[in-house]
Amino acid sequence: MKFTLSWLKDHLDTTASLDEITYALTDLGLEVEGVEDRGAKLADFTLGYVESAEKHPDADRLRVCQVQTDEGVQQIICGAPNAREGITVVVAKPGVYVPGIDTTIGVGKIRGIESFGMMASERELELSDEHDGIIELPSGKVGDSFVDWLAENDPAKVDPVIEIAITPNRPDALGVRGIARDLAARGLGKLKKRDCDAVEGAFACPVSVTIDEDTLDACPVFYGRVIRGVKNGPSPAWLQDALRAIGLRPISFLVDVTNFFTFDRNRPLHVFDADKIAGNTLRVHRAKGGETLKGLDEKDYTFSEGMTLISDANGVESIAGVMGGLPSGVTEETENVFIEAAYFDPVRTAYTGRALKINSDARYRFERGIDPEWTPYGIEHATRMILDHAGGEASEVVVAGRVPDTARAYRLDAKRVISLVGMEIPESDQRQTLTALGFRLEGDMAHVPSWRPDVQGEADLVEEVARIASLTKLQGRPLPRLSDGVPRPVLSPAQRRATSARRTAAALGYHECVSYSFIDSASAALFGGGTQATQLENPISSDMSHMRPDLLPGLLQAAARNQARGQADMALFELGPVFDGGEPGEQRSLITGILVGRTGPKDVLGASRAVDVFDAKADAEAILAAMGAPAKVQIMRGAEGWWHPGRHGKICLGPKKVLGVFGELHPKVLREMDVKGPVVAFTLYPDEVPLPRKSGATRPALKLSDLQAVERDFAFVVDADVEALTVVNAAMGADKTLISDVRVFDEFIGGSLGEGKKSLAITVRLQPVEATLKDADIEAIGQRVVEKVAKATGGTLRG
Repeated sequence: MKFTLSWLKDHLDTTASLDEITYALTDLGLEVEGVEDRGAKLADFTLGYVESAEKHPDADRLRVCQVQTDEGVQQIICGAPNAREGITVVVAKPGVYVPGIDTTIGVGKIRGIESFGMMASERELELSDEHDGIIELPSGKVGDSFVDWLAENDPAKVDPVIEIAITPNRPDALGVRGIARDLAARGLGKLKKRDCDAVEGAFACPVSVTIDEDTLDACPVFYGRVIRGVKNGPSPAWLQDALRAIGLRPISFLVDVTNFFTFDRNRPLHVFDADKIAGNTLRVHRAKGGETLKGLDEKDYTFSEGMTLISDANGVESIAGVMGGLPSGVTEETENVFIEAAYFDPVRTAYTGRALKINSDARYRFERGIDPEWTPYGIEHATRMILDHAGGEASEVVVAGRVPDTARAYRLDAKRVISLVGMEIPESDQRQTLTALGFRLEGDMAHVPSWRPDVQGEADLVEEVARIASLTKLQGRPLPRLSDGVPRPVLSPAQRRATSARRTAAALGYHECVSYSFIDSASAALFGGGTQATQLENPISSDMSHMRPDLLPGLLQAAARNQARGQADMALFELGPVFDGGEPGEQRSLITGILVGRTGPKDVLGASRAVDVFDAKADAEAILAAMGAPAKVQIMRGAEGWWHPGRHGKICLGPKKVLGVFGELHPKVLREMDVKGPVVAFTLYPDEVPLPRKSGATRPALKLSDLQAVERDFAFVVDADVEALTVVNAAMGADKTLISDVRVFDEFIGGSLGEGKKSLAITVRLQPVEATLKDADIEAIGQRVVEKVAKATGGTLRG
């Protein structure tokens, strides 16, 4: 949003300096993005006086002028028709840059005669489009700065231009009036009254307006009137200067009027050539689809079903709230004009503008929200300006629909400023602030003005009060101590476990990944997902169509990308949510890690080897221990189908209590994911790890037995298909109190054992608790071990 300082002062009676105004704007939330000093580019131009002007001997249209400057009399050749003796002019001496022609003046010869500078026109100084002659000043002293002369005699031409950033919630600040209102509320001046009396219609409006019943939500109200006998042409200098300063090109007076009120009051208007309206009726309706129009930008547009259009008997004449049409546009020959002031729905306007790829000042404002209640006043202001400058006679106003009701009120609680913002502002100041911003106060109820659609609750009233008072006055204060002693921990047990798991995995050499929660359907199906329950309705890409059922797909995809770039060995982990369905509660958190390739680089001493299932098992147990899982667990079979059927294990506290899974991944999965093996992995379920029975910050005392542990070895002959895990679990069950550990240390196949048999040797560690074990005790436990293993496997003790 751009505006000049003088334009602001048309609405704000103030003596504040430019710096004070720009500081206040930023502090009010209307951030100043820049201030353009339009006089800077004219700083090197000075005043001169033409002492004589004689015809060039070799050119009829050129004059050889002797010009008095601050450096003496200089000879300047000029082709302007008004170059003559006795006028005060603007001189560009050699070395001066002329912005309008993008040229730096030098000493040159024109038809054999030297010229030492240039006398400038308004277009060459970018003051206007006038270029038929050089600038003639009514007064001025030779050598004075032209900028100083303008500041004293025509300040609008060098007025600084302020540009501010407008947030989407402040459409009222898209008009200079709204900006001035904020500054007046801050105390930087007084808001001027800029109302005008309604223009009484001299005749019935010959153009009627209708709004289709199904279009009233897109265009609730439409005001219009005809002004006949106008004389269109160039706008007054003040209007051209104002528009040109903010980057708009003056077109004609009737068009410039609509542009002026767009920026002055945030009130987009449109003018039709009334003589070009076929059937003398304008109809606001929804497009059926396929209609076409050549816009004012001379581009052809085809409309989709549902877009809001304005049509006459011949067809579409305007895109509602976005852009007018060329067929009914005004020209210099226009004598009768129809003024439109309507309110268009922000969402529908945005939809139409985006679909047609039209960015106009009208669309920008309508889609953010204009003041609907100022619609009838807007047409009166525009009528008055046209009558004052272009003449003519106005008709009565025609109205279709009605102004939408935006009335709402919220309770003003003065104490909430302290609780929400932390500032102490007297209630009288709060009420004065809201009144200055246009709120109407009745008791403790504040009625919101129609130009503030962003105010939607009591908290917004507090925000307005604090914003005007300035949040820079907010002072930091220490919070009072709410309780004595050590405060309760902030993190939940689940959060503490996640932190411990991350640190432990990183300490083990894993790199953490953070992947998308969305994966493709094929990858999801490999891991038990890919169903309609987890399918996204509007995926951002075809590769992200489903919620992930497991963390392994993302880690394997990362591994594949690294392998494609020459990184063969890696350790990756991720902690995050997975989804069993699309409903609340069908989500759980996992910790998953993968090991790919070898344990280290190739080494002559043979230290490097391929990763195996026991690497994954060791890392899974370390992370479980960090999360507080019990040390004694069972390893069982029967995990999901993406694990290798014979090289995996479930870490359990019982048949139904699974803490995690480790092992090799199924070769089929690796082929589908394009990952080269070997790959081992683990998946842990933090929610299944039981919480400690006692909650406290201190650790329990370390319990060490001073009794000597005893180890006994057993060798069993079992069938070749018996798993070592079965033997270990059976031996552990012989005495859960005294047996602290069981390990397999040898396996023998063949020889005298015969076909289909093997020997498994285990070490059973006995840890006394109350007294040293006697031989009889050890023998009894050993006998129970043999019985348990024999019952579980059908094996016998090897002789």
